[in-house]
Amino acid sequence: MTPVRTVSPILVVGTGLLGTSVALGLRSQGVDVLLNDASPVALGLAADYGAGRIAPATSATAAAALDDAEANTPKIVVVCVPPDVAGQVVMEQLTAWPDAIVTDVTSVKAAPLDYVREHGGDLRRYLGSHPMAGRETGGPLAGRANLFLGRPWVITSHAETSVQALQEIEGLALDLGATVVNMDAEAHDSAVALISHVPQLVSSVMAAQLLNDDAGASALAGGGLRDVTRIAASDPTMWNQILAANGPRVATILRDVASDITELATALEDMSVPGARRIVADHMIAGNQGVARIPGKHGISQTFATFTVMIDDAPGQLAKLFSDIGEVEVNVEELQIEHAPGANMGLAQISVLPESLTTIMDELRNRDWKVAE
Repeated sequence: MTPVRTVSPILVVGTGLLGTSVALGLRSQGVDVLLNDASPVALGLAADYGAGRIAPATSATAAAALDDAEANTPKIVVVCVPPDVAGQVVMEQLTAWPDAIVTDVTSVKAAPLDYVREHGGDLRRYLGSHPMAGRETGGPLAGRANLFLGRPWVITSHAETSVQALQEIEGLALDLGATVVNMDAEAHDSAVALISHVPQLVSSVMAAQLLNDDAGASALAGGGLRDVTRIAASDPTMWNQILAANGPRVATILRDVASDITELATALEDMSVPGARRIVADHMIAGNQGVARIPGKHGISQTFATFTVMIDDAPGQLAKLFSDIGEVEVNVEELQIEHAPGANMGLAQISVLPESLTTIMDELRNRDWKVAE
């Protein structure tokens, strides 16, 4: 077993999805975790589910009065609260625990850093970070010990960052199975605006168009609509907090998106106008080039070949399909499953390396699977 880098105890402030997952992940490796939350219900649930023990002291002074003061004095404090209060809570923890390294895991990094700097916080002991992981549900019951396994964990170093703080937070991220990425707060916030915040809003706006669907077109929806609108079900309150801290960066990209959409709409109004078809094609080609930049399996860009298998909606069918694929000795790179509207069957879209496509399709057809490229 790999030696644990994180020294006990640590304090997790905020027992929602991320806080509880941090705590569960560290507890699974034997780290002593203290828990604190403004909500007694969330705090009690996290403790009951094994995320750690409720912190008996709220400051170094209070901890010193306890018989086991050292066991209740955190070496690291992980702040897991909404972005609109993150800076304030980080300052409170820096003051309460003058010997502890403090990090926060909010999805916007410049605002908390600016708050701590403006309020005279000890920046040698504060180092923001952001695990790029989450789930569709929140709260302590959604916490998972393996939530960060293989996921990027951004650490936003700044001019005052101490070597100790960097080592401690990198160690914590590595102990949780994450991959450490170092970048400054401004670069991080620009990056998440592009790859997370704008997609959320574009998805929401597209899904909102379905409110005007009086003809029942949504009943015909396939994978394309589901892919584009999947994240539109996100919590508006949480996203308001995130977007309020990163609004100008998001607005700049949204205006670029709006400009492209306006150009496309103008071209589509009359495709007989010279150059209109070129405009549409150029935007789609640019989209092809953009999606090719998204890292795939193992973090590398790779082009896969995709085919579809029709599966009866019955127990054991998916297991049989994978058993047959295993016998063919072809590795599945990606898998998506959707149900055929109005039919008791599913459609499995399977991606493999291009050189394996013909082999696997022929073999599955020979085993009586209905296959389409």
